[in-house]
Amino acid sequence: MSWLNQIVWPGVSGSVEILVLACGFYFLFTFFRESRSVQVSVGLVILLIVLIGLTRLLHIDALNWLLRRFSVYLAVALLVIFQPEIRRALAELGSQPLFTPPAESRSIVDSIVEAVLLLAERRIGALIAIERTMTTKAIQDTGVKIDARVNTELLASVFFPHTPLHDGGVIISGNRIVAAGCLFPLCQRPELSRGLGTRHRAAMGLTEETDALAIVVSEETGTISVSSRGRLSRDFDEDRLRRFLGAVLSRDQAVAGRWSRARQHLDLSLNSMARRDDERGTEVPRGS
Repeated sequence: MSWLNQIVWPGVSGSVEILVLACGFYFLFTFFRESRSVQVSVGLVILLIVLIGLTRLLHIDALNWLLRRFSVYLAVALLVIFQPEIRRALAELGSQPLFTPPAESRSIVDSIVEAVLLLAERRIGALIAIERTMTTKAIQDTGVKIDARVNTELLASVFFPHTPLHDGGVIISGNRIVAAGCLFPLCQRPELSRGLGTRHRAAMGLTEETDALAIVVSEETGTISVSSRGRLSRDFDEDRLRRFLGAVLSRDQAVAGRWSRARQHLDLSLNSMARRDDERGTEVPRGS
């Protein structure tokens, strides 16, 4: 085809330039899309385009010339509009070492553990689910959307008595608290102890239907329990909970072989924990 012969292919250097520009525009868009300034800048660009089009269509040459000259300074206007966001981005870039892996997963684990310990110390019941590969969207819809970054104060305050959302469960996805006051499905297995509280049954029910992790704080005893794959392991202390959550969240980001070695080294398998609990003959705490 003759038209194919007229196409000028970019070559290796041109392809690299296109890839770099595409990645740059993509990250700029994802960084600024949640900013309030986006609406201002989009409105300004649309207004400018419409005015230039109208003045050219109506042959208003002087105004068209002024608008085209003004568009040259649009980049400066965008710098002024996005000044807070650009300053924040540069500050974050300067505070992160370039070749050091991010500590995001560690900070999330720290926030969750600190909140759980605070609630357990005060014997405030809590139910926290950590979403993994399977979506919990249907369960999120039963609660109230929050979409806030995980932090200790917010996570703990949700469960304080007499607050509107303290009775339901919280769902964490990635580094965000996505919903609170959610209704989890209850485990209906007949062999479960009658003394198993509602929160514990809800944690087991959720982890039976999804691959999420669920953390339970008993309201009566302050005992910390973790449910995974429909099994409940009890009596977690700070070190055990921190190591387990850190290992699981790291496993979700690592290759399977690497996680297997870490799991053997740390002995963090919930099945082995459950077997040790069975051997000790621990009693399931009554109440939720």
